[in-house]
Amino acid sequence: MSTPGDKIKAARNRRRLSFAPRPRVTPQAIVKERIDTVKKKGIYLLPNLFTLTSLFSGFYAVVFAMQGDFEKAAIAIFVSMVLDGCDGRVARLTHTSSSFGVEFDSLADMCAFGMAPALVVYQWTLHGLGRLGMAAAFVYCAGAALRLARFNTNVGVVDKSFFQGLPSPAAAALVAGFVWLAVDQRIPVDSAWLPWMALVITVYAGLTMVCNAPFYSGKSFHYGRSVPFWFLIAAVVLLFVVANDPALVVFILFCLYALSGFVYQFYLWYTGQNNPVRPKDDIIELDEPSEDEK
Repeated sequence: MSTPGDKIKAARNRRRLSFAPRPRVTPQAIVKERIDTVKKKGIYLLPNLFTLTSLFSGFYAVVFAMQGDFEKAAIAIFVSMVLDGCDGRVARLTHTSSSFGVEFDSLADMCAFGMAPALVVYQWTLHGLGRLGMAAAFVYCAGAALRLARFNTNVGVVDKSFFQGLPSPAAAALVAGFVWLAVDQRIPVDSAWLPWMALVITVYAGLTMVCNAPFYSGKSFHYGRSVPFWFLIAAVVLLFVVANDPALVVFILFCLYALSGFVYQFYLWYTGQNNPVRPKDDIIELDEPSEDEK
């Protein structure tokens, strides 16, 4: 049976334990804990396999460009874009979304839609402009990196129906589409105007990725809902037009999409509506000093 003295000693011991210094958490311990968590949970194969294939396609585009086959290099970037659009949807359909997949997708996008298009267009014609061409390719590459970083930090903040700035796959399609069109139309690479046109498109795509113009994302469209019959007819007509001259039609479509954000932003400004992708400024309320503190 415990005595009053024992109870006092137990209370003192509890106080000592509560005020005991906690062990210091080092960055190495945090990294080790995250690695152990990944090992325990494992990695979902199906969505990350799409991401890995998209990364490989972007890498293959650079290899084709180094070999001088720019048409295959441009097509490889478009293949990477299709695969990138599948990995997220597959993860949501199969309930295999993970933080690892999100980070892996961002790194793969930087390689496939940041580095690959910049290297392809530089190797194709921008190298003829010297340092100016190299600067244009770097502007695009830096814009893609900043675009992906801002996208990761603004998840859950901006409206999901719109992208804040031109998405990196669309920017890559704009640059690669111009390369594909020029090669398909057999435009001489030594044409005086061709490097400058490539420079304008590359710089425009790079700067548009970091702007605040709203570009429709298509995430609000539900693929499971019913659509009118004319919608299917329009899809058939679109497929026919694309099959007739894919390089020209694809480039025109992405040019229109790259301009749509600024057109919609002007419409919002003209009608006095707020930009749906610009986060609202945080309002910090300061407590007014009381009469005693004055």
